[in-house]
Amino acid sequence: MQYRRFGRTEMQVSEMGYGMWGLAGWKDSDDDETWKSLLLSVELGCNFFDTAWAYGDGLSEEILGKLLRQFPDKKLYVATKIPPKNRKWPSKPQFTLDEVFPSDYIEEYVNDSLKNLGTESIDLMQFHVWEDAWADRDDWKETCARLTREGKVQHWGISINRWEPNNSLRTLETGQISAVQVIYNIFDQNPEDQLFPLCRKLDIGVIARVPFDEGTLTGTLTKDTVFPPGDWRGTYFVPENLIPSVEHAEALKPLVQAGMTMAEMALRFILSNPDVHTTIPGMRRERNVRMNMATSDGKGLSLDLLNALKEHRWDRVPTAWSQ
Repeated sequence: MQYRRFGRTEMQVSEMGYGMWGLAGWKDSDDDETWKSLLLSVELGCNFFDTAWAYGDGLSEEILGKLLRQFPDKKLYVATKIPPKNRKWPSKPQFTLDEVFPSDYIEEYVNDSLKNLGTESIDLMQFHVWEDAWADRDDWKETCARLTREGKVQHWGISINRWEPNNSLRTLETGQISAVQVIYNIFDQNPEDQLFPLCRKLDIGVIARVPFDEGTLTGTLTKDTVFPPGDWRGTYFVPENLIPSVEHAEALKPLVQAGMTMAEMALRFILSNPDVHTTIPGMRRERNVRMNMATSDGKGLSLDLLNALKEHRWDRVPTAWSQ
């Protein structure tokens, strides 16, 4: 496992982190296999775990707390998130800060997360949605600063809305934010335009989420794929998304090198970018943990392949189904 300095936090985080959304509330999760997968990830060197109160209404945080107690002598970094008060994902420009993250609500959910995790402090607390229009409000900044002084939170971050990487730039300039979580993968390359250069300038940690484009970049979806009843992917991969997603993935297949899967190529594309400090694939099976962790070996993709993959950039904008 390779490690990277996580911006000005100075944390040395595993470049392959663990996304914990799928551990709580997904229809086909197996609790025993999930737990074995988490244990294996630690054994293989993973030390960065990204969860959220919204993942099972605190259940995913409780699972992470159990993992922390399983390894009392290891430093495992905890990143969690405050859900929007109006329970709307993603945020919309018309939403006000008072509707989404009023000060007393921020404090309430910091305390709830601490209870779920069973810890005295959170390494990285993130806002689960964000609007850059809130950048100039002082109340959230003052609340964050106070909770930091009290030792409840070490660093603050924002999870940027899907396909809106620039809906964060003014907020980062405030100096209050130490990390951003953004969708970045072979298709979604637009964070490279403005977000990554600003993060480099301000020394802000970068978490790349959705490395497989919700499954498209594993190369396993087809135009006939049907998800289990109640699986949120069924509302995301509606026909107007599923069909072009599969077509874009099919166009990538000639670039997959011998001995490499499309999923491995997708992860190595991300890890080849030094502006990214960690990526957080969801992993609920031990075989996926082994495969994903193995890509953190310091071997990036060739320049020729990276240049070829640049041509597969797919710029998209939020829609009714993009969530």
